[in-house]
Amino acid sequence: MQPSFSPPALGLLLSLVLYVAALTLKSTGGTLMLGDIPYYVPATPYSTVSVRGLGRLQSVNGLSPVTVIGATASNATAGSLGSILAGFATDDVWNSGFLQGVLVQQTGSGPRYPLGSTSLPGSNQTSVIVSLASNASPPIPNGPYFLLANGALYQPLRLYSDFAGAFTQSLVPGPDGSYAALPAALPGIQSPAIGVPSRLYYTRTAAKPLAGVRTGIKDIYDIAGLKTSDGNRAWYGFYPPAPANSVPVQRLIDAGAVLVGKLKTSQFANGERATADWVDYHSPFNPRGDGYQDPSSSSSGAGAGAATYPWLDLTLGSDTGGSIRGPSQVQGLFGNRPSHGLVDLAGVMPLAPELDTAGFLCRDPSIWKAAGTALYADLPFYKTYPQTIQTLNFPTNASTQASSAAHIFLSKLQTFLNVKTTTALNLTTSWTASKPAGASATLVSLLNTTYPTLISKQQTRLVRDPFYAAYAAVHDGRRPFVDPAPLARWAYGDSLPGSALEQAQTNKTVFMNWFNSNILLNDSTTCSDSLILYTAGSDTAYRNEYIKAPTVPFGFSTSRISVFAEVPDVVVPVGQASYRSTITNHTEVLPVTVNLMAAKGCDGM
Repeated sequence: MQPSFSPPALGLLLSLVLYVAALTLKSTGGTLMLGDIPYYVPATPYSTVSVRGLGRLQSVNGLSPVTVIGATASNATAGSLGSILAGFATDDVWNSGFLQGVLVQQTGSGPRYPLGSTSLPGSNQTSVIVSLASNASPPIPNGPYFLLANGALYQPLRLYSDFAGAFTQSLVPGPDGSYAALPAALPGIQSPAIGVPSRLYYTRTAAKPLAGVRTGIKDIYDIAGLKTSDGNRAWYGFYPPAPANSVPVQRLIDAGAVLVGKLKTSQFANGERATADWVDYHSPFNPRGDGYQDPSSSSSGAGAGAATYPWLDLTLGSDTGGSIRGPSQVQGLFGNRPSHGLVDLAGVMPLAPELDTAGFLCRDPSIWKAAGTALYADLPFYKTYPQTIQTLNFPTNASTQASSAAHIFLSKLQTFLNVKTTTALNLTTSWTASKPAGASATLVSLLNTTYPTLISKQQTRLVRDPFYAAYAAVHDGRRPFVDPAPLARWAYGDSLPGSALEQAQTNKTVFMNWFNSNILLNDSTTCSDSLILYTAGSDTAYRNEYIKAPTVPFGFSTSRISVFAEVPDVVVPVGQASYRSTITNHTEVLPVTVNLMAAKGCDGM
């Protein structure tokens, strides 16, 4: 007896069949282990090659580990192969397990590599060396690969655990220039896997000064294909993935930077203390000292990532009131707040456009310089330096480890620059002597409320109000959750009259014009007529201490000078100082850093 279907049931069945037929099966890649090292193999091969003579290599799901080596007439010997492999050993993605098969890619005419089975230096296995036939142009880069029997050749990513909690999400590039979340995981508690490619694949050039530089991006910058969180769960869930890269991110990509993930920010880039202020996400861990010091904010993930992971070369942060310099100081990194306006911040969440800047946190000053060259287009560089140094709130003696490290750095800088004059700058005295007519009697009275007024008035207008309105429209009038620190600042802005923003902008401009005309002047030969040095101290800030409720960031301090004057302000690690930890009950050490300021536009000194 044949079953019968009523018309409604038949329609439902047809709908189900059509739905199932519309589903597609799509590979997102996979993970495997080579030795004790985890790798992610993407779904799309880097290239397809023709290889003969490899025989049966060890494989997982058909994937066999191999090494590609480029050969020329000048290095086509067994001895040169050993030298090349010795260089490979410094790469953290390649390992000797990839020597099961060696694919020699010969270019040009002349002597050829000896082929066949052999034992290679650094390997405890027999390697099969074969010729690689490929039409790829340019040639396939040297390095580690996984090979399928059909010739599909894959560039793997080595997986690292984000045990410091620096990242919000890891990523992989797509074929269309956009990015997607990395579909891979590692064992661990709240530790996403971050995938990094071999550095052997890349060669830095004048056009690609950041080729192969593994870069993390603060999660206020748009990356095409990924959602931006701004440190807020509701924001991340509400808005779609970014359609395009922010301008700073695109410039780094154009210079060859390899993006590996987005890094945690304190919420909406407002200052937050670990641990109490961080509600939506947990604050990253500062690796210095006892491991339980505050990482500073708001580029917290950028600082923790750069300080913790040797496999991460560069991080892009932002500095409005100290958000790059603070994390750099407490974690012993090179960091910079650039001259304001050096790069367009389209596609970046604003705090206050009058103050917002994009800069870097980095362990290697050569990468730091290359990144600045890429991000700040047409920045002039100088080889003649100022011979005058001004110190501001600098240690007067070398009686402590921190002050001694600062004085040693100052002495070396004086020698390097052939400094003729070093003077102690008293900003209060200078203001009293030369302040503009009609200006406030003191810098504190002029600028005490300037910073909180600018950030609260601008961010409520540009970020909060549109967010609240759009969220309420979809969620029956509900308001999204926001951490206490941004709420305290926004509430302060709401308490001010509309004219307060214009007055704050005026006060900032008064100070900027005075400072750039009287304290740090431009010079046609050295760019800046002098340098200002100051220190930020090396005090403890335990993340397990209970603190007061967030407050409004009133006041004027040394770190606010560059914020209002729009001048470059860079952090340089110079040493370390010991302290007795209440966490470990041992003597630990914290970084000592010195800040340098120069005249506006003199970032390339």
